[in-house]
Amino acid sequence: MSSVFPTDSVGLVSPEVVHFDQPLQLTCGRTLDEYHLIYETYGQLNATASNAVLICHALSGTHHAAGYHHVDDRKPGWWDTCIGPGKPIDTNKFFVVSLNNLGGCHGSTGPNTINPKTGKVYGAQFPVVTVEDWVCSQARLADHLGIQQWAAVVGGSLGGMQALQWSISYPERLRHCISIAAAPRLSAQNIAFNEVARQAILKDPDFHEGNFTEVGTIPKRGLMLARMVGHITYLSDGSMGEKFGRELKAERLNYDINNVEFQVESYLRYQGERFSNSFDANTYLLMTKALDYFDPAAQYDGDLSATFARAQANFFIISFTTDWRFSPARSKEIVDALMDAKKNVTYLDIDAPQGHDAFLIPIPRYLQAFGGYMNRISV
Repeated sequence: MSSVFPTDSVGLVSPEVVHFDQPLQLTCGRTLDEYHLIYETYGQLNATASNAVLICHALSGTHHAAGYHHVDDRKPGWWDTCIGPGKPIDTNKFFVVSLNNLGGCHGSTGPNTINPKTGKVYGAQFPVVTVEDWVCSQARLADHLGIQQWAAVVGGSLGGMQALQWSISYPERLRHCISIAAAPRLSAQNIAFNEVARQAILKDPDFHEGNFTEVGTIPKRGLMLARMVGHITYLSDGSMGEKFGRELKAERLNYDINNVEFQVESYLRYQGERFSNSFDANTYLLMTKALDYFDPAAQYDGDLSATFARAQANFFIISFTTDWRFSPARSKEIVDALMDAKKNVTYLDIDAPQGHDAFLIPIPRYLQAFGGYMNRISV
């Protein structure tokens, strides 16, 4: 691409890494004695550090949410449609922080990094982490950056769950919670999809009980299948039908069960292949388990209203009509609980055909509403 970036881009960005040697007690009972987090920032922190916005990523997200790492990058960060000058999260106004969570595989301490106690890659020995653990580590990152209170914590899907957890764990440290295409906990069906994906990885002969790095293999087939299963749930039936229908890869059926016949098969195999070359299998297992474990109301006998009783933030909850992975009904559960707890909440259900992935797509009404809310946040 040209060395001249779009005018609404944050332009060239460089990740930063911060090391923490204060032990982190994890929900699972284990402790990380030390760890590091990789993150990016966009915009400028104001003198009172009151304009900071935290971006929480979803299952396969990274710290690279906006801008470009090199002048010849073909694609910007994963949420570039929403972050930048004049965009919903306007970097002329906000100082934006985006990190790769603990257990990730894109630069933060995780299964594919070195365990300082052994000098070897953590692999299967990396501890189970939860949304609560991520929020705790994010709070330490905020301390490092001199941010006592976020103007907003924002996330979609699993990121939206982190935003909700922030309002519960650190109610005084955020003014606005923006949770998009999320849920208060996973349904049995969602847990089932995650388990099928995990089994695809666990049963891959190249997985070696999570220690595949030591033997020089990658559970590629398992990762491909896991991504294919996941990707189906991110799209709606209508969007898949509109995009692929029953279009054939070739001019006619070949009646060959071993080869690709339909365009949708080709698409899923391509997505699986690409994902298997860029994502760590142990991280995938950890992330899907974090999704399964998220249930903040469990500590309040299942009472979601009581869960939000201590929250101080204003809430913006967004759902999408064709999202069947985290349906609008799940967002309405959150909204109802917040209203019962007498919290300030704004809710919008966007009519969009793209399914769960809609939160990543520049749908005009979505961007307009998102930007309208962000514009009203005082800094």
